[in-house]
Amino acid sequence: MKRLIFTTALMGSLLLLNCGPTNHSDHPKNIADANPMDYAQTITTEELKDLLYTYASDEFEGRETGEPGQKKAVAFLRDFYENHNIKSPLDTTYFQTVPESYFAANSGIKASENVLAYIEGSTKPDEIIIVSAHLDHVGVRDDGVVFNGADDDGSGTVAVLQIADAFNEAVKNGYRPQRSILFLHVTGEEKGLYGSRYYAEHPVFPLANTEADLNIDMIGRQDYDHPDDDNYVYLIGSSMLSTELHDISEEINNKYINLELDYKYDAPDDPNRFYYRSDHYNFAKNGVPVIFYFNGVHDDYHQVSDTPDKINYPLLAKRAKLVFLTAWELANRPERIVVDKK
Repeated sequence: MKRLIFTTALMGSLLLLNCGPTNHSDHPKNIADANPMDYAQTITTEELKDLLYTYASDEFEGRETGEPGQKKAVAFLRDFYENHNIKSPLDTTYFQTVPESYFAANSGIKASENVLAYIEGSTKPDEIIIVSAHLDHVGVRDDGVVFNGADDDGSGTVAVLQIADAFNEAVKNGYRPQRSILFLHVTGEEKGLYGSRYYAEHPVFPLANTEADLNIDMIGRQDYDHPDDDNYVYLIGSSMLSTELHDISEEINNKYINLELDYKYDAPDDPNRFYYRSDHYNFAKNGVPVIFYFNGVHDDYHQVSDTPDKINYPLLAKRAKLVFLTAWELANRPERIVVDKK
């Protein structure tokens, strides 16, 4: 999350086959007949942990925008989508290049990449639901110690990967979402929300056709206000533009997950200004309804101690399932949600 600045292979294959719905079919089915919890359950603590211990390892050198570690990170994300046969909306690449010239003059930030993957909708393919997270972090300390960024935002990144795979499992079983889902990993968040701003200014799908952005930034830990609470998540922005989006979010949580939805920071005048500090804001300011999923700040925020061993993986999985189920509902409603606020 951006700081506030004034200004073995066979056994593995068998396990994967056994962890979710197995009635794979190439024939489309009525999405109303699907139970979304069947696919939410494919989001597991084990897979999240396995992905995050790689993504937030020293090998990725803190994933600083434009630097070698960030290039390793985008290659990792691309390889995940390729290996799971989830295609890109771009012609020949998963990467949307953010050129060096886009960053602030004399910043020294090199060209970087957003990573885009998507699942095309069946009956409303031109209407888009975005599930987003930022892929970058803050790099390496002067003494060579890596800022691993396990929670910020490794947790959001691996959650998006698992959400994409859950939708893909449904597609394999013949249940394709009605609207298209864009899985958007943005760069340059820590430098000033650059990647999401670049996408909003150069959208692959028109923002007018984008129904909502569900943005995930730090969902793997507990904060100062919930040190012993493993059943909450902060929601920010859900009612800023669409009363209906807020109501749907509450309804889906009550039906399936029953997390405590904490709205402590859900106000534009919140002194922490969290509404303005992650990538959803570049969609909200362009009229796209958003929900920002967030666990709050803890002692390891932007410290080298933000490591994968400190993640609460069952809580990470539960929060990721909520995002998946909310995206499923938005993707399959008869009508797109109404924007009733400005």
